[in-house]
Amino acid sequence: MADYIYTMEIRLTPDQMKGVTLVQDAARAHGFNVYLSGGAIRDILTGFPIRDLDFSVQGNPLKMQKDLERAGARVDGVDEESRELHLILPGNVRAEVSMTRAETYDKPGKPPVVTPATINEDLRRRDFTVNAMALSLNPGSRGLLLDPFNGSADIEAKVIRILHNYAFLEEPSRLIRAARFCARFHWELEERTRARYESAKEGDYIQYIRKENIGYEIEQVAHEEDPLSIIKALEREGWLKVLDANWAIAKIDTSGLQALMKTRQTMLDFGISVDAAPAVMHFATSKLPPKDVSDIQRILPHREFVNAWKHLDDEAKELAKKLQGKEASTPSGAWKILSEAKPEALLYLEVTGKNKAVDEKIKSFFGKWRQVQQKLPLPEMAEMRITPQLPEYPRIAHEAFLLLLDGKLRSHTEIVKFLEPHSPPPPPPPPPPPARRGRGAKAEAKKVHQTAAPATHAEQAPAVAGEKPKKGAPLPTKAAPEAPKAKPPAPQVKVETKAAAKAEAKAVKPPAKAAAKAPAKPALKQAKAPVKAPAKAVAKAPAKVAKPAPRKAVAKPVAKPLAKKAAKRGR
Repeated sequence: MADYIYTMEIRLTPDQMKGVTLVQDAARAHGFNVYLSGGAIRDILTGFPIRDLDFSVQGNPLKMQKDLERAGARVDGVDEESRELHLILPGNVRAEVSMTRAETYDKPGKPPVVTPATINEDLRRRDFTVNAMALSLNPGSRGLLLDPFNGSADIEAKVIRILHNYAFLEEPSRLIRAARFCARFHWELEERTRARYESAKEGDYIQYIRKENIGYEIEQVAHEEDPLSIIKALEREGWLKVLDANWAIAKIDTSGLQALMKTRQTMLDFGISVDAAPAVMHFATSKLPPKDVSDIQRILPHREFVNAWKHLDDEAKELAKKLQGKEASTPSGAWKILSEAKPEALLYLEVTGKNKAVDEKIKSFFGKWRQVQQKLPLPEMAEMRITPQLPEYPRIAHEAFLLLLDGKLRSHTEIVKFLEPHSPPPPPPPPPPPARRGRGAKAEAKKVHQTAAPATHAEQAPAVAGEKPKKGAPLPTKAAPEAPKAKPPAPQVKVETKAAAKAEAKAVKPPAKAAAKAPAKPALKQAKAPVKAPAKAVAKAPAKVAKPAPRKAVAKPVAKPLAKKAAKRGR
């Protein structure tokens, strides 16, 4: 279940996600179960652009109207009979909130009889399997996909399939919708659906279509991503004459429509959300007689859409007038006007504008001025600690951008002069590390003390017995030796001859100058005294007294050479 919620979140725009949350919270406040359904689920699964949001509510959505309006939604239409709300949510997101219902058709061309029903019955009344899916937004089943007719499989197979055999007879507008979907998605009609479609065309089921459905289909053409290809497909099938008897490709400004869609895509790439449908209707009906245009406007279901279409030309003229005034004399002034203008008016003016100065400013707005914007952040901003983490960073960056547009920040000196008042103070130095305690601290202090006064090689190495310092070699400096820790007394060993004892004392005794550097050792009075334990072992275990080494192991390497020397001297 979580996979579909994740897919929804990454496929919807941020404004559309805010709209989902808004409707979801309003439904919960009234205790209604709410589902995202219809074309929104189809577009989420197919990867096509999500044009609008359809919500199905198990309850009366008209009770939610005031809550939605307080949250920033605009009501574009209300259908009391079927209990539907047509909304423009914040961020210019089109949405429809309808009651889950069942529909019964008594005769072709007559409105259906509507009764409240469950979500499964609501999905059963729809036109095609790819539109008969819903995603639960309720706490207990959030993320559950309802697909009773296996529409996801038809999406995978890229086919359009009706739900039952009488789908085109009950609602003839589904013939136009099927042709529109095939042209948009480049899909095919399923085999049984194709047979029913051809049979409905031969039986002239389209004569039973209602006017409100004609208006709905015309408006849907205007909201298409590629309206020109849709209009051509409807003309091939013969449905364009159904929408308006005089409507044809020859009555459409094709070059203007193509330029409009190109500019629309440019604005979307720059993150400017724009509804191109009113301008599409202007170019799609530009060569029709005024009476036909007014007839089309009369049957369109959404009044706000019609008003936007009617006032499009006036809003574009007003914008062109501002761009020719004193406020737009500088690049920064023109940028402010264009960035604050209504996107639909800017789109229409860019395509239909005839003033050279105005056209040049609009081209700069979409072109070289945005290249200047890409220079931010300036290198000096990082050097002066002006980063995006600062609360005032967006305002500072915007002011710097406007000055760059006007050429007032050309040199390093000018940039530093502008940024200096906004530079925050340097951060305080980090606090010192806390003092360590315990054995680790003592060991570290001892190590620091040893590295502060390192001993030389001559100081560390004990003098070798009988070795004399070389001539000309520098004498080691005298230093007071460290007092050794308590050591066990050396056991006395009786020497057999006086000559051997004297020779041993002379060999073991270090030179006078080297003895000052070597650690203090007790003099060897006996010939066969054992060697003392190292200082480190004593330091680690001061309380333990080292045992004397065996007599033969220690005295043997020293006594034998001394005895030989004594014998030679005796000779």
